[in-house]
Amino acid sequence: MGPLGLALLFWAAVSAAHAVVYFREQFMDGGLQTSENSKFYAISSRFKPFSNKGRSLVIQYTVKHEQKIDCGGGYVKIFSSNLDQKNMSGDSQYYIMFGPDICGSETRKVHVILNYKSKPHPMKKRIRCKVDGFTHLYTLILRPDQTYEVKIDNEIIESGTLEDDWDFLPPRKINDPTAKKPKDWDDVPQIADPNDVKPEGEWKPRKIDNPNYKGVWPCPQIENPNYSPDFNIYSYENISIIGLDLWQVRAGTIFDNFLITDDEQYAEDFGDDTWGETKDPEKKMNIKQTEEEKKRERAKEEKRFKERFNKKVEKPKESGKDKSNRITLKKEEL
Repeated sequence: MGPLGLALLFWAAVSAAHAVVYFREQFMDGGLQTSENSKFYAISSRFKPFSNKGRSLVIQYTVKHEQKIDCGGGYVKIFSSNLDQKNMSGDSQYYIMFGPDICGSETRKVHVILNYKSKPHPMKKRIRCKVDGFTHLYTLILRPDQTYEVKIDNEIIESGTLEDDWDFLPPRKINDPTAKKPKDWDDVPQIADPNDVKPEGEWKPRKIDNPNYKGVWPCPQIENPNYSPDFNIYSYENISIIGLDLWQVRAGTIFDNFLITDDEQYAEDFGDDTWGETKDPEKKMNIKQTEEEKKRERAKEEKRFKERFNKKVEKPKESGKDKSNRITLKKEEL
């Protein structure tokens, strides 16, 4: 396990109205930063256990890949109270895994993996994460009505129902196993043109739309006898730990402003008061740093050019007599 770059003071607060957990650095506005390349990282914080049954669960934090990460995780995990924190690893069972994951150009997604009956279930929809090097706010909302929302920078990126967008339950309906496709049902969309004339040499008749095509046969469906609704998919008991458990090839990611609450508006306001206050200054600072870097590069190039020019100027010139003697010597050697 690699160390985490900054030593933090962890604060935890839980009440009947709000279940709130946030990590703040003492004496300054900082965050957790990974510090060594090609390392596994693990850190967690425990708080008073609670259940989100009957109320929303909101998980929110900020993450910044300022090192232009090429492969590594940026997600958080929520655990129950029985987690062995000293031995936390990728094999430790978690309730929720949420946040960005990047590996090359193919894997650039936001994980939303929910535990149901002791098994992790990944979201069926694909959500693309931010990869621009700036700080971004990630928010997951689970509601008692079995709906959810995923936000990035306080804007809704994806939403829907837990039952539809995860494979928690068997499907409500299945194909009727007793139904059979009619013999005269033609489901071939195109056929060889019977009027096409074969020329000399290799030939295949061109394809035309099948006039008898009826489409894919819709098998009649029946109620699935194995399906039974579960109205508590969203809820977890003894929520008690939040942590980072991830691998990074290129370190430098900064995590901050961790929040767990049941108040969606509070989370939105908290995001505006933290990430929202720093996003514009961060972009201005980035522009300034980019301009300064360009100036430094120009200065280095000008210095190299002057050094090369001065070397040419300082090189002693041969007199006509020396040049003539050198040419005569070469002829004699030849």
